[in-house]
Amino acid sequence: MNRGADIRIMMTTDTVGGVWTYSCALASNLAASGAEVTLVTLGPRARVDQRDMLRDTRVHLIETDLALEWQDPEGRNVPEAERVLSNLEATLIPDIVHLNSFREATLAWHAPTVLVAHSCVNSWALACHDTGWLSEPRWRRYSERVAAALDMVQAWVCPSRAFYDDMTAIYQPRSRGAVIWNGIAPRDPAGRKQDLIFAAGRLWDRAKNIEALAAAAPGLDWPVEVAGPIDARLSTGVTWLGELPHEAMAARLQHSAIFVSPAFYEPFGLSVLEAAAAGCALVLSDIPTFRELWRGAALFFDPADSDALHRALAELCADDTGRARLQRAAYEQSLTYSLTRMTSAYLGLYQDLIASRRTSAAASEIEVRA
Repeated sequence: MNRGADIRIMMTTDTVGGVWTYSCALASNLAASGAEVTLVTLGPRARVDQRDMLRDTRVHLIETDLALEWQDPEGRNVPEAERVLSNLEATLIPDIVHLNSFREATLAWHAPTVLVAHSCVNSWALACHDTGWLSEPRWRRYSERVAAALDMVQAWVCPSRAFYDDMTAIYQPRSRGAVIWNGIAPRDPAGRKQDLIFAAGRLWDRAKNIEALAAAAPGLDWPVEVAGPIDARLSTGVTWLGELPHEAMAARLQHSAIFVSPAFYEPFGLSVLEAAAAGCALVLSDIPTFRELWRGAALFFDPADSDALHRALAELCADDTGRARLQRAAYEQSLTYSLTRMTSAYLGLYQDLIASRRTSAAASEIEVRA
């Protein structure tokens, strides 16, 4: 029997950034294992290309117009979120509610809840050295809700040990969480690599630090391409591709020889994993998350030093042997972060919580009868 057989899962998600990629991969694999999975979106509705990521899967998709928590720090949308989501739980009757944001974890759920912390405003601000605005009343309320969420759920998860340590230091939750690395399906790294440097990230997001790559690009022998939402602050020396569908991103990675992430902050970095699985040589900022996940399989640099990034890229472009070694190392390391491993870890967590709930219910029934 499949491990996921007879488990009904209601999973919340959003369509902004890597959470959608993570949710689609996990939900699809859980459904393939026999679980009944309903994916519920918050925030902007999925684009056509995002919906295509669930094509040929057994995942049910329900879209809402509820606000994302970081867009609603005052909590004005919370009553509506509670109404909509409680009605969905009553309809779906899930065995597990899997939450990919904090606010929803403070609602009154009947099923056991698992909260996955993908990022948070406080850890973002600390990494970007931009914390002054956190003292505003609305962001204090946000912080209070995050702390409450970690204490209210039956289990909470982080995608890396480095981010787990950050969450523990900031919020000091009463219960211990777990670390489950993100995972993707294996890729075939075969294919001709082009003399191309590639990166992905939102230009307006200071944490992605794409401006460091833009500053490092002039004078390099190879072209530099960046995928992601763009704005008016575009600089020369880089080809700005705008936002690409997932399949187009995968095709770019397949042909790119080098992938760069100059991020100041990254709780995991799914784009890095996808680049490694495509056989790209990794050039990464020297931050704890990347050291944890890619030690020995990447070239690291100080994200505050664009000159150092320029030198690292120039040397790697000219070093065929070193580049090939990094490409092999990144691909081999990517196999550690498999979709099968991630799915198995979550299924084990779900089953433990369901068993614990049944044991508690049986004990309560015996006590009542006594």
